[in-house]
Amino acid sequence: MNVREIMTENPACCTPDQTVREAARLMAQNDCGSIPVVEESTRRLLGVVTDRDLAIRVLAEGRGPDTPVREAMTSDPVTGGPDDDVNEVERLMAERQVRRVPVVENGRVVGVVAQADLALHPNAVSDREVGQLVEEISQPSR
Repeated sequence: MNVREIMTENPACCTPDQTVREAARLMAQNDCGSIPVVEESTRRLLGVVTDRDLAIRVLAEGRGPDTPVREAMTSDPVTGGPDDDVNEVERLMAERQVRRVPVVENGRVVGVVAQADLALHPNAVSDREVGQLVEEISQPSR
């Protein structure tokens, strides 16, 4: 099974110049915890910003809601392609300890695969594999 079959297509994205308040609103509107950060005109992936990034890199540091996303995002995130096998994305999630992987095609963000996508799709991976993935992602940082 390939990533295209389980990914969320055309995810909400933000630019590095938007504020963390705008990114948080996008997360709320789209019921997600991660937003790809892209070049506005091309949707070329520049990074990702997560709800955890907002808490740790903004709130915990005493910064305000008008902080630019570029100051909270993680640059150079792990990515997958739409034709990748879901097992490869599962391996990347475990190895990099991430719950979401942007899907990039021809340099542009076309989707996102979340840990939940693997768990909820009946043919993506086995229940045992999902359990192992959660365990590996949840280990203390390496």
